Amino acid sequence: MRRAAVAVATTAMAVSLAACGSAKESDGGSDSSDSAAKKGDDIKVGLLLPENQTARYEKFDKPMIEKKVKELTNNKGEVVYANAKQDASLQNQQVDTMVTNKVDVMIIDAVDYKAIAGSVKKAHDAGIKVVAFDRLAEGPIDAYTSFDNVTVGKTQGEALLKALGDKAKDSQIVMMNGSSTDPNAAQFKEGAHSVLDGKVKIGREYDTKEWKPENANANMEAAISALGKDKIDGVYSANDGMAGGSITALKRAGIADIPVTGQDAELAGVQRIVTGEQYMSVFKSYPKEAETAAEMAVALAKGESLDSIANDKVDSATTKGVPAVIVPVVSLTKDNIKETVIKDGFYTIDEICTDKYKAACDKIGLK
Repeated sequence: MRRAAVAVATTAMAVSLAACGSAKESDGGSDSSDSAAKKGDDIKVGLLLPENQTARYEKFDKPMIEKKVKELTNNKGEVVYANAKQDASLQNQQVDTMVTNKVDVMIIDAVDYKAIAGSVKKAHDAGIKVVAFDRLAEGPIDAYTSFDNVTVGKTQGEALLKALGDKAKDSQIVMMNGSSTDPNAAQFKEGAHSVLDGKVKIGREYDTKEWKPENANANMEAAISALGKDKIDGVYSANDGMAGGSITALKRAGIADIPVTGQDAELAGVQRIVTGEQYMSVFKSYPKEAETAAEMAVALAKGESLDSIANDKVDSATTKGVPAVIVPVVSLTKDNIKETVIKDGFYTIDEICTDKYKAACDKIGLK
């Protein structure tokens, strides 16, 4: 996937989350054909995404999943879409509605991976299979696809240390982690700490509510007030939206030319990388993740085995041995924009290099 930069290999180990309470374990590794009647191409796939502020969900995931479902079902399969707009209660209601409307399978990217468990069980009890997409939802899920989230955090941490160079040991950073309701955020943080701890001073660290840029902005303002504007040498931001919010606060305080990490390769993030305001992002192949989710969903809806699709297994606190596909990630900097987001068709040079960014694009050879 990566050409000019060093590829980050995905781990083959299962992802394991700590067990909570006395939740009953269920086996997610059984053959899907055991409990699902064979169906043809005329299937209904429920797609539930968590929010619409992060560009990836509406721009990439939804259309890619819809397209792949059509391809796999000779244009007979239907995708029923719902977006929870960062409201866990609303997402539970959306699952209930899809159960009532008798979809054949659901793809769920949970707002809150714990709060969704009851609704996943309702779907399971109704004979509806569930693919956990991007976040490892609790409850009796049947399949899972995401990225190696610990590796994402490591990739960000390693990039930040590289940017700080020999000054890292004397540097102080702010860590802007994701939402505490997202299991991925905890894994990003774990990976980042495994690289950063002992190598750089962490002056302030925040779990950012709902991943919102405005909350990251407020957190960064608090960090600047507490530490002093001359005492921040870098920012670990878990995604591009929060990087943008953090950078706005830094600029307002007169802080410039410090490395800031990100994730998701959002257009605004890539443009900030071009100008040097943001040091890096993590490029993740949304087409691969989305296509895998669609393949799993269609197979489950038809009562087919996942053996030819899933090459891993993961455990959640409630479900063991879930068939999984873990997709590799890439560190995106100004040096490999062409080999990543442009080569994979995420953006064109014209989309990135608008009039505002043309001079910066020319400077790094992005023409």
